[in-house]
Amino acid sequence: MSSAIEVTGLRQAFHGRTVLDGVDLSVEHGEIFALLGPNGAGKTTLISILTTLLRPDAGTVVVAGHDVRADPRGVRRRIALTGQSAAVDDVLTGAENLRMVARLHGVRRDEARDLAAAALERAGLTDAATRRVATYSGGMRRRLDLALSLLVRPEVLFLDEPTTGLDTRSRLDLWNAVRELAGTGTTVFLTTQYLEEADRLADRVAVLDTGRIVALDTAAALTSRIGEETVEVRTADGAVTRSIPTDGTVGGLRTALDALGTAHDGDLVAVRRPTLDDVFLALTADGSPR
Repeated sequence: MSSAIEVTGLRQAFHGRTVLDGVDLSVEHGEIFALLGPNGAGKTTLISILTTLLRPDAGTVVVAGHDVRADPRGVRRRIALTGQSAAVDDVLTGAENLRMVARLHGVRRDEARDLAAAALERAGLTDAATRRVATYSGGMRRRLDLALSLLVRPEVLFLDEPTTGLDTRSRLDLWNAVRELAGTGTTVFLTTQYLEEADRLADRVAVLDTGRIVALDTAAALTSRIGEETVEVRTADGAVTRSIPTDGTVGGLRTALDALGTAHDGDLVAVRRPTLDDVFLALTADGSPR
């Protein structure tokens, strides 16, 4: 079976400036795939091309088995997109927004009502179901927008910085919803400014910088490239005074502790593993995770 997303030799330029410079990418069915990159790396441009909002200059892009240039309508019938700004109707209530989208997907009226009620409950918006969206806070609007994307299961779901503006509980609830959706076979392609989100959620992570994919692997594999674990000694105010590499074994830890020599009784010792933050800083030009 072909991949859910296949990108080959993708190029895009604006006013003579190259934004995407030969991007190759393959995302499998049911995979949660995260795209990271600094400002100006080309993430939004790539999402726009994948969702048929922008026609590519060159290259081949196939989403859910349909070419974005030859059959954009076929792509749109099989995807859902949540952008960085909430795309909800302020005049309608939360429940009316959800019922309307369900009906546009061909769901029967009674089933649309049930789907809307369940979606409102998952989004924590049941008490606001009959309020006009114009009265919602920014976080409530974002949760409703995400509920709209998750209402009817698409083949591929695109989430562009989905948890921006959400509190911790809402972010965790969204992560669970995304995992459940992927478990039913939906492919999830997300961009995020939260590196922890990519680490916790994604099966694989790609790093885009200056229009090129500079790394693509699991989060664990990417962090292992940066280096070994280290034993850090910190003062009471958090300043790192010593950092000793270790291989993560008990023996390696004992060796590192022995190498500390004399330390102050008030110092703190911790084992630090490389993170996606370290990967990002090592691989991108400016280290700005957006």
